[in-house]
Amino acid sequence: MDPIEFEERPRLSEPPVVCAFQGWNDGGEAASLAARYLVERWEAKPFAHLDPEEYYDFQVSRPTVRLEEGVSRVIEWPRGEFSAASVKGRDVVLFTAVEPNMRWRSFTGAVVETAAALGSPLLLTLGAFLTDVPHTRPVPLVGSAADEGTADRLGLTRSRYEGPTGIVGVLHDASIRAGLPSVSLWAAVPHYLPSGPNPRAAAALAGRAAAILDLPLDTSPLEGAAATWEAEMGRLVADSDELAEYVSRLEVVADEERPAVDGGVDGTSGLSQESVPSADAIGAEVERFLREHGGGEQGR
Repeated sequence: MDPIEFEERPRLSEPPVVCAFQGWNDGGEAASLAARYLVERWEAKPFAHLDPEEYYDFQVSRPTVRLEEGVSRVIEWPRGEFSAASVKGRDVVLFTAVEPNMRWRSFTGAVVETAAALGSPLLLTLGAFLTDVPHTRPVPLVGSAADEGTADRLGLTRSRYEGPTGIVGVLHDASIRAGLPSVSLWAAVPHYLPSGPNPRAAAALAGRAAAILDLPLDTSPLEGAAATWEAEMGRLVADSDELAEYVSRLEVVADEERPAVDGGVDGTSGLSQESVPSADAIGAEVERFLREHGGGEQGR
């Protein structure tokens, strides 16, 4: 049985496929929020979904119930959803899902096979992880590509990270093995803040993803939400002398290690080694976080 169920089969022309997952790879919910924002701003319409039965432990990723017209109870399952949009005459597909609990190889194989069947020339994955970065500075982004040609063309690095990974890393690998060029884009999210959506990191991811795909994107609504969020975080930090001192130290390190980048959302116009921490440095931060948290909540 094919796990991908099509509601309709849209006629698309070489659409890149953007993927994001809730869960381990989604620090500050930045990746999933960025993907939902792209779906909304580009007015993407669902056309297929991935049946959850074989991939989710429903005691972990529980279905939800809602009322329809105040009467009918409808069960919503944690299924993956494919949506398609046309942006200035160019097609793009977005795939969003909760990180699956089992059968990752067949799950990622189904996603890659669908992308290939749609004629996609590129798979772009979004992720975010918790680390020692201040919320008051531009969001550090790192992007990697498996082959030097794609990396050079998009101004990315080749990741040298080794260690535990999540579904994003497995999907990236499956895409490479299938011969579908893929790019992995990550945002670094402050680990000291309360859990909850980080619109600043989401804005950085969404803006950079649109730039990689050479598609227009109005990020002003996310930027407005990010400004409100930063003000709230500022008040929270100000209430704790210890936390304020810690953030101040992070700011000093950030200013020394990463000069400001011109243009783009939160300084995301480029991903040169001069503008963001190196892939090795970020990989080391991820490894440290995983060691300290016994497997942690985020991975690459």
